[in-house]
Amino acid sequence: MATYKKITKIVIPILIVFLLLAAFLFWPINTEATLVKEDQKLAEGKKEFLASKPKDSIIGKKTNIIILLADDLGKYDISLYGGKSTPTPQIDSLAASGVTFTDGYASAAICSPSRAGLITGRYQERFGHEYQPGDRYPKNNLEYYGFKYLINTDGWRLNDKINYPNEASIKTQGLPKSEITFADLAKRQGYSTGIIGKWHLGHNKGFFPLDRGFDYHYGFYQAFSLYVPEDDNPDIINHHHKDFTDKTIWGNGRVGTGQIRRDSTIIDEKAYLTEKFAEEAEAFIDKNKNKPFLLYIPFNAPHTPFQVRKKYYDRFPNVKDENKRVYFAMISALDDAIGRIREKVKKEGLEDNTLIIFASDNGGADYTFATTNAPLKGGKFSHFEGGINVPFALSWKGKIKPNTVYKNPVSTLDIFTTIASAIGSDLPKDRIYDGVDLIQTVNENKVAHKDLYWRSGDAKAIRSGDWKLVISGKTHEKWLYNLASDKSETTDLSQKNTEKVKELQTALQTWEKGLIKPLWPNLTYYEFDFGKQKYFVDL
Repeated sequence: MATYKKITKIVIPILIVFLLLAAFLFWPINTEATLVKEDQKLAEGKKEFLASKPKDSIIGKKTNIIILLADDLGKYDISLYGGKSTPTPQIDSLAASGVTFTDGYASAAICSPSRAGLITGRYQERFGHEYQPGDRYPKNNLEYYGFKYLINTDGWRLNDKINYPNEASIKTQGLPKSEITFADLAKRQGYSTGIIGKWHLGHNKGFFPLDRGFDYHYGFYQAFSLYVPEDDNPDIINHHHKDFTDKTIWGNGRVGTGQIRRDSTIIDEKAYLTEKFAEEAEAFIDKNKNKPFLLYIPFNAPHTPFQVRKKYYDRFPNVKDENKRVYFAMISALDDAIGRIREKVKKEGLEDNTLIIFASDNGGADYTFATTNAPLKGGKFSHFEGGINVPFALSWKGKIKPNTVYKNPVSTLDIFTTIASAIGSDLPKDRIYDGVDLIQTVNENKVAHKDLYWRSGDAKAIRSGDWKLVISGKTHEKWLYNLASDKSETTDLSQKNTEKVKELQTALQTWEKGLIKPLWPNLTYYEFDFGKQKYFVDL
């Protein structure tokens, strides 16, 4: 009996502690049931504008539009900017037939916000699309603290715990329905519109491509999908990375929003996606060659997962690092696909009335260790040049002089405004547009932008002329650079130019007065380690 009592004295407290710990770990995290609501005033303005009769300022044949968007393509990973790793003759040729932008910028350093700005022509922070839409948030303390302390998340860090959106709220995340896309503009002008590739602007009812001005969609909704189903196909080289995001991508495969769809029908696609997107683009052009069309082709290359056909892999026999070899090969496949699309335009005699735009959504993902973005600093996620200074070119036979080089900063926000001008569309007066018409700007050699801005939570940046200020709010650090003499951002001039720092901070604050709070929270931030410097950016 005495022994039993002793055991009881020991076991019961342990059991109580265990039960309390279990209750704490599995206790549901508070959830936020608030639905993301569109701006009613802008929604009404959109409805009225799209229902109104468009002005007809185009005389003769209407201009076709093709937008080619790479995914996580570093500026110096292609030969257009002198990169030695991957010859890209098709991209180089496209730029040579028109204009190369030496200082092209994405409006964000990460996929979804960048695409939101590109497709609307407005800083995405103006309408709350500041962070990546959430697919899933922690459901209990076990998930939260397990992710925070037990899983190796590399540079990804978990923000402080908050009330997270519940399932109903998550379904309302995506490009706000009150925003007007360049597909909406084109449809209003009588165009056929198509998107072939990665969407990543919402994957629930009301946010699908077919809800946002596109007549046709082939591709996937999510941030990623497998390029080809992973099996024992000897024609495919599969390269896995060790970071936790890559494991998620391979683990999910082609399920849910990563499934391939033609319009709303799920397709069991076996072909290599980069090539399939080119094939789909050729078919769309063929079907619409006798009427005006807008075709948006957001490739997923060279975003992870790293998969490539052997014929592209074999182009780089001297590259011993498989990681880099697959990456270079994926870019080579992308280049070929772009060549196929341009050749189709030429074959159908559409060159004279087709504007072709090429850009990347952000800088190279240096966390894959396949690219460094050198000589630029940082990479995807960061507001240093490696994250936002991207390859950018456009071509329009007869409208832009071949071999033009434009050296002033431009933005992917300009794509929307350039399209509007090219198709003869007016713009609604109820909202601010942040882009310029690049055709007019280049031909008249005007300065496109006095200032360009970036914000992701408390990580911010501004480029004003040759000066650039980068702010890491979490670490209370500021970096000031003169890009004319220091494009690699190696020498911080903030201590020597305090007045310039104040001037640029004031400009940032003025810009921020026209923004709204993010429509949904961000779960993580990314930590960049520059030796003695730490730079954190909310995702």
